[in-house]
Amino acid sequence: MLGEPNYTINDLFAQLGLESSDEAIDAFIEKNKLSKDEKLIEASIWDEKQCMFLQEEWKKDAAWAIVIDELNVRMHPAA
Repeated sequence: MLGEPNYTINDLFAQLGLESSDEAIDAFIEKNKLSKDEKLIEASIWDEKQCMFLQEEWKKDAAWAIVIDELNVRMHPAA
C-alpha cells in the first residue's frame, strides 16, 4: 500500500457528505447501530451514492477499505 493515502473515519464521513467532527461521528454511530447480521455496505441508512461508494471501495480493498472496516466494527454491537 505504499503511496496510498491513510484515510481517517473523519475523511470517510466527509467523503460521504456527512458531518465529520468526532462528536457528530459518535452520535451518528450511536443512532444507527446495525444488527449483527446487517451488512454496513447494504444498510438502509445510506443514500444511493453513499451506498455505491462504500460498496465499490470495499470491493477494491484499497485505502478506503481500512476505514470502512473500522466504521463497520464501530456500528455493530460488541458480542
